Amino acid sequence: MSRRRDWTIGIIIGAAFLVFMFMTVAFFWGLSSTDGADFGGFGKKVAIVELKGTISASEEIVGQLRRFADDSSIPAIVLRIDSPGGGVAASQEIYDEIQRVKEKGKKVIVSMGSVAASGGLYVAVAADTIVANPGTLTGSIGVIFEFPTLEKLMEKVGVRYEVVKSGEYKDIGSIARSMTEKESAALQVVIDDTYDQFVEAVAKGRRLDKDSVKVFADGRIFTGRQAKEMKLVDELGDLHDALDIAAEMVGLESPPKTVKIIPRRRTGMLDFLGKTFIDWLTEYAGETANSAPALQYRYR
Repeated sequence: MSRRRDWTIGIIIGAAFLVFMFMTVAFFWGLSSTDGADFGGFGKKVAIVELKGTISASEEIVGQLRRFADDSSIPAIVLRIDSPGGGVAASQEIYDEIQRVKEKGKKVIVSMGSVAASGGLYVAVAADTIVANPGTLTGSIGVIFEFPTLEKLMEKVGVRYEVVKSGEYKDIGSIARSMTEKESAALQVVIDDTYDQFVEAVAKGRRLDKDSVKVFADGRIFTGRQAKEMKLVDELGDLHDALDIAAEMVGLESPPKTVKIIPRRRTGMLDFLGKTFIDWLTEYAGETANSAPALQYRYR
């Protein structure tokens, strides 16, 4: 009886160890996965870079732009945007990288998808040409800074939030209380300056007068057709039209050969589990970061 019990305990411990090792290998396999570029054939090609979803970070898009900017076989890049915008700094970093790509002699054409608003538009105005669908939602020029206030709820459940701070404004945006008038005024100065940066970028990129941009830079959204009338967009069309325009701008046959970064293929169970864990971790970290007050070029 004792020997059978020892065998049972041994099997359980061994199985637990194997499961632990399996999950560890899956985790690091997913962590080490890298992206690659589809070949696209020989000769000159147009690169496609996709900017999708909320702009919470710039590293991936900036990395792709740099990779293609250094490739002599790629004279033009089509940036496909399907985004409601996002973080101010991240949007500005992508905008700046597009400027650097253009300084290297490359052409950058933006193709707007379903939505390219606020930070999505901020990024787009750095391009040489902007193509939008007639029904694309764009515009939403403005800045938003928001945070929840749980003061009343905390009073009901008997929770107090004690703060020791070095200055009057150090805990501005605290969830434990409403802002004071002085805090609101101080924050409005930051909002106004960030808004002015947005207006300047649109005016410069679209070669418009700054005062004329302010007329419609009040957070409103527009269709692609309306945006074209307002000179926020150059042409109406889809991704294929944008590729044809890119080809024409750099003297390539239409439709051009294309190349883009594609995710590493995952074929096994280890790949699947590794990807699942990494994606969950990234999503959780993103939600945690987004819970903190932040300046946003974002359409809601």
